[in-house]
Amino acid sequence: MRPHFWEPGAAGEQVALKVHFDLKAIFDLPEAVMTDNTITFYEPVRPGDVISNQQVLQSVSGPKTTKLGTGRFWVIDVEFHNQRDQLVGVERYTGFGYRRAA
Repeated sequence: MRPHFWEPGAAGEQVALKVHFDLKAIFDLPEAVMTDNTITFYEPVRPGDVISNQQVLQSVSGPKTTKLGTGRFWVIDVEFHNQRDQLVGVERYTGFGYRRAA
């Protein structure tokens, strides 16, 4: 459900989980890892359904230092809806964008 690195006819940069890459750029954090991923299902998906998705930034932490370096945690939901605008699932990612210690 996320775009591949290349999509015929698409304009601009194509990356999976765009909000994640936007946050890395905004906070100037060159490295990142996903620390958690969960999927919650709601309405069943049926043959013929048309599924759309949107990314929703849920939270961004203040600066944190871990063994990896100093950065921020963020939570991004990818919400999936059918053509009747019913929520069919949510994929939640927790990421940590960071800069390695010198």
